[in-house]
Amino acid sequence: MSPKTKQVSTRNKAAISKKSSGFTDEERAAMKARAQELKAEARANKDKAEGERAVLAAIAKMKEPDRTMAKRLHAIIKASAPGLIPKTWYGMPAYAHQDGKAVCYFRDRYKFRERYAMLGFNDSAKLDEGAMWPVAFALPELTADDEKQIATLVKKAVS
Repeated sequence: MSPKTKQVSTRNKAAISKKSSGFTDEERAAMKARAQELKAEARANKDKAEGERAVLAAIAKMKEPDRTMAKRLHAIIKASAPGLIPKTWYGMPAYAHQDGKAVCYFRDRYKFRERYAMLGFNDSAKLDEGAMWPVAFALPELTADDEKQIATLVKKAVS
C-alpha cells in the first residue's frame, strides 16, 4: 500500500468514526420504529388484527393522561371510520386506508417532549377546504365536545 493510499484510509476511518449529531435521540428512535413497522407490514400483509395489536401495544406504553386519551380516540376513530386499518406509524397509533397510507394519527405529548398531545391528519385525509386548512389539532385534554368534533373530522377525512 502506498503512503498516499494509507493516508486516505486513515482519513476515511476518522470520518466514519465521527458520530452524527443531525438527529435527536427521539428522531432516531422514531425512524428505527418506522423501519420496524415497514418490515412488520410486509410480513403481516396489512393484517388488520396485527395492526390492532400494534396500536393497542403502542397505547399501553404511553403515560397518563395520554394513554386514556389514546384509548378513547381509538374507539372514536374505529366507530367513525370502520374501514380504516389500525397500524403504527413512526411508533404512533395511526389509521390507514387499504393501500396502507395513514389518514390520521395520535402523537402523545411525551414522544417529542411537547406540552400537549396531538391528533394529526395526513394528505390522504380529505379535509381540503379553500386555500388553507388545519391538519393537526392540539389535545391538552379530550372533552365530549372534542369527541364529537373528532368523529366529524374523521368521517370527513375518509369520505
